[in-house]
Order: sequence, then structure tokens, then C-alpha cells
Amino acid sequence: MKFYPQERVALFIDGANLYATAKALGFDIDYKRLQEVFASKCNMVRAFYYTALVDDQEYSPIRPLVDWLDYNGYTMVTKPTKEFTDSSGRRKIKGNMDIELAIDVMEMAAHLEHIVLFSGDGDFRRLVEAVQRRGVRVTVISTLRSQPAMIADELRRQADNFVDLTELQSIIARKPADQSRVHHRDFKRDEVEDDDYDEDDDEFFEDEAAEGA
Repeated sequence: MKFYPQERVALFIDGANLYATAKALGFDIDYKRLQEVFASKCNMVRAFYYTALVDDQEYSPIRPLVDWLDYNGYTMVTKPTKEFTDSSGRRKIKGNMDIELAIDVMEMAAHLEHIVLFSGDGDFRRLVEAVQRRGVRVTVISTLRSQPAMIADELRRQADNFVDLTELQSIIARKPADQSRVHHRDFKRDEVEDDDYDEDDDEFFEDEAAEGA
């Protein structure tokens, strides 16, 4: 996979999807390192991070992460979750950010040459196809190495490039000894990991890797 120094690039991070992917692979993401790696390889115009928040609680464990990202170069896109009761009487929380992400991608496409999408959601296949028709390259980052795989086959095939998150692990994983950086933890119900929560359910950057970054 190749980045060009003057290439205009934006990152679009589906927060819940990336969190679930990293969790399935057994590591935490250091978002400072992630930002630094991409910024060193291209003209990174923007890094968007999308997450839904449960806003009726006095304190949410995800709030420190959201605030840290907001103050450290990420463009945060959030919205309140919606609570409802299904036909079986179970309480569910919905927090889908797909529309917000898709709108931003389409609006930004005219100003970009390369989009990096951190998500394995197959619903984004048409979005990827649409921006490709505008001459924008699309890289999708997710994983095939979890059980089950976190990347939808149709999305992987549509992308210009697919990078398995495990190929980035050595350079963006939070180091166990480093407790100073904010990272995703197991937020349980406070992080909406997918479209809804059911209360009954309890050689990428080869030179960087070679240098031990």
C-alpha cells in the first residue's frame, strides 16, 4: 500500500466498529500514534471519529476519550443514542452513525485524493463505489483474522486497498506500560458497539515497522 507525501488524505473512523475490531484482536488503539503514523506519510487533511453517546447518564466512561480526541486533532461527530423497547419487551439502544459518516465522505470527496475508512461494515460498499467514481482512492482497514472476520466481503472487494488491522498493530497498539494516553477500554453499555445494544447480552508502512515505530 502506498501513500504519497502531497496526497490529500482523510481518515473516517467508525468508532464502534473499530473498537469491536481491535477488541476481537486483543489490543487497544493508541490514537495519538495512529494520527502520527498517517500524518507522517501523507497530507492528512482531517481525521473524523464517529460515535454515539448515551447522554442520559451522569457520567459516561467514553467521555474522556471523546474529549481527548476532540482536543488532539480529531474531528468528532457524535449524536445521542435512541432507546426503545422491542416486541419482546427488551430494552435496546440504537446508535448508528452510518448516515453521518456517509454524508461527510461525500462532502469531503471533492477535496481529497485518498480516503481511509476504518470500518468493516458492508453497508459502506455503495459509498466507496460512489467516491471511486469521483477519482478518489479508498483504503479500508478492518480484519479477516478474527473469528468471525470483521470485514464484509463485498466492502473488501470494492475497496482499492484493504489493510488488515493486524498489519498496523505493532505501530498503533497502546503499549501496556503507557498509561498516559487515552484509549478505548471495555465500555460495556456506555459504548454502543453496533446498531443496537440488547440488555440481555451481557507490508503496511513497512519502513515504520522495520524501524520499530
